[in-house]
Amino acid sequence: MRIECRNISYRYQFESKPIFDNLSFSFEQPGFHALFGPSGVGKTTLARILSGEIEPLQGQVIKRRIDTVLYTYNLERLPDWSTAGKHLEKITPAGKAGLREALVDIFGISQCTHQRFGRLSLGQQNRVNLVRYLLQDFHLLIMDESLANVDEKTREKILMHLKNLFPEAMFVYISHNLVEIAKFCKQIAVLRSAAKQPRIIRLAGQDLELGNQLNRAALQSTMLEMMNAA
Repeated sequence: MRIECRNISYRYQFESKPIFDNLSFSFEQPGFHALFGPSGVGKTTLARILSGEIEPLQGQVIKRRIDTVLYTYNLERLPDWSTAGKHLEKITPAGKAGLREALVDIFGISQCTHQRFGRLSLGQQNRVNLVRYLLQDFHLLIMDESLANVDEKTREKILMHLKNLFPEAMFVYISHNLVEIAKFCKQIAVLRSAAKQPRIIRLAGQDLELGNQLNRAALQSTMLEMMNAA
């Protein structure tokens, strides 16, 4: 399983300078990988290129053993015509009701499924929306700040369980949370500002899983590498 950006160039409309110029990198193997960097370096744009939502001006995205790519982002909203629980029931594919119930429990949203989506907090809305994507068939799920406004303890619980529930899937996780990315992701692509070179730096994260002991010294080392790279 592999997704690769090969010599990608992209420029926003009405901008004279490209945000990406001849950018190349790849993620391999199932599990959690990350895009990290300061605001404005193009993480969301790169995620949309990876998902196929937008086309690069030059270069190509190469996928191996990845047929279905889904992209979910912070502040994505669902229709308010029914309760959150009824909406999740409606879009659950056949045979996945058990997975839906497990995700609702893990995500800590059991008590809010009887409420309409618009009445939920931002953190609850983001969790309901993420469950919606996890119930679909996918090989790669890109999570662009998908757990924003969710407390740290719940986020960590979710990430640990997703690794366990979807061992054959690939995730690309975008967050500004330095500790979270260093702790839970296996490959980290750090995007640097346009003033720095190279454009992207690949680092190894700690890839913490359920039942494993965290190596705090190694975690601090990874975090320092990430800060220096960015």
